Amino acid sequence: MGSDVSRRLFTKEDRQRYREKVQQCLDALGTMLAENRFSFDRRQMGLEIELNLVDDAMCPAMANNIVLEKIDDPSFTQELGQHNLEINVPPRPLEGDEALGLEQDLRDSLDDADAKAHDAGANLVMIGVLPTLRHEHFDARWLSNGPRYALLNDQIFAARGEEMVLDMEGLPMPGGGVERLRSYAESILPEAACTSVQLHLQVEPDDFAAHWNAAQCLAGVQVALAANSPFLLGKALWHETRIPLFLQATDTRPVELKNQGVRPRVWFGERWITSIFDLFEENVRYFPGLLPETDDEDPAEVLAGGSAPKLTELRLHNGTIWRWNRPVYDVVDGVPHLRVENRVLPAGPTVVDTIANAAFFYGAQRALVTQERPLWTQMSFQAAEENLYTGARHGMHAQLYWPGIGWIPPDELVLRRLLPMAHEGLRDCGVSDAARERYLGVIEQRCLARRTGSIWQRETVALLEERGADRGGALVGMLRRYMELMHTGEPVHTWPVG
Repeated sequence: MGSDVSRRLFTKEDRQRYREKVQQCLDALGTMLAENRFSFDRRQMGLEIELNLVDDAMCPAMANNIVLEKIDDPSFTQELGQHNLEINVPPRPLEGDEALGLEQDLRDSLDDADAKAHDAGANLVMIGVLPTLRHEHFDARWLSNGPRYALLNDQIFAARGEEMVLDMEGLPMPGGGVERLRSYAESILPEAACTSVQLHLQVEPDDFAAHWNAAQCLAGVQVALAANSPFLLGKALWHETRIPLFLQATDTRPVELKNQGVRPRVWFGERWITSIFDLFEENVRYFPGLLPETDDEDPAEVLAGGSAPKLTELRLHNGTIWRWNRPVYDVVDGVPHLRVENRVLPAGPTVVDTIANAAFFYGAQRALVTQERPLWTQMSFQAAEENLYTGARHGMHAQLYWPGIGWIPPDELVLRRLLPMAHEGLRDCGVSDAARERYLGVIEQRCLARRTGSIWQRETVALLEERGADRGGALVGMLRRYMELMHTGEPVHTWPVG
């Protein structure tokens, strides 16, 4: 959820000062881009995985502070809800066998953390939306301890001026009808239901626009291929319910502002870009500050002194605008760099599925970036956005638009076009044959089987209901079986139903 803040109340002077500082930061960023002041030694990948805590009854375990004390590892941090954790994987090179090493390291870290969580009566689960969440779990008392979460909650509701509305129409379960969710929330905790995997790739400034545009092209395919979030508050909804849920849970717009076309803070964007500056400039132009806290840094003065400014206000502002592909400016050991943060993927179901999803994204993205005629010159931005929502709603059953092909199911698009491109892209990045074959092999088999985490969850719940369980009991039984299979480490397309 970004950096901590210290204040609970902001004055109009604070907001005016913040706006000025954000503009100063934006000007400084423009200077840095013009003068090429960024570091880029080699491609590095980074990974963040948001996790859920459940008790032995499969209900949310509101115990992240206790669990973090037990884990005692700085890689693990709290997230928005008390039933959430996040693991931040240190950046590493993309080439060679690094992905194989990452898989093993991640398995070891999560297994160790899960064993320690048991001491606090909790279990870790990687899943896009925890299916056993109930409306009472969205009470504001379950926000994680820390000033940022309560303040962000207060500021979003102050901007909105009324309750959050959760309104989604789902897809029929096998043998059932369409299910509809219409609910209200008085906190932003529905956002805590959206547990995701965030992929980072460090890029050169001149290459950022192409990498971001390529990521936008791939977003719909990614969610269709990796959907793992079919249930919320007992209802069978989208295959990747995180996508509409995140938008609705953080929406600062009452109906009237939506009707005026005001942009949501969870945003796909509205155009292809030519520079990372385009994204930061849009953020400044369109969105008021939610957390208007400033520091004493003068970014122009720091630049004139030959150092890299922190650009604190710009980064804080950027952290409250949740683009599905977010631009990131960061400074490490005094050296600035830029990253594309890909945010569309759900957590889980397994570590190998997670690394396979990452490998597919990095490989396909690289192949699109190096094409002689960029894909985004052949495809409208609106088509890419529609692909995201269609892929999230229908999963493997979606019809996606792709230039040169037309409308096509995601599994066929991947097998015919994108999987060979991903192999080519990973080879171009120097990824070893062993790593490339392992992870893209998982993607290939998932497409051939047409089985995602979402499909497995829906089929398992339908089977348990057929055997006499009510929806609540079926969700508990499904989640228990999900966790057993998650710990085997076998990819989801191999999981049996029943």
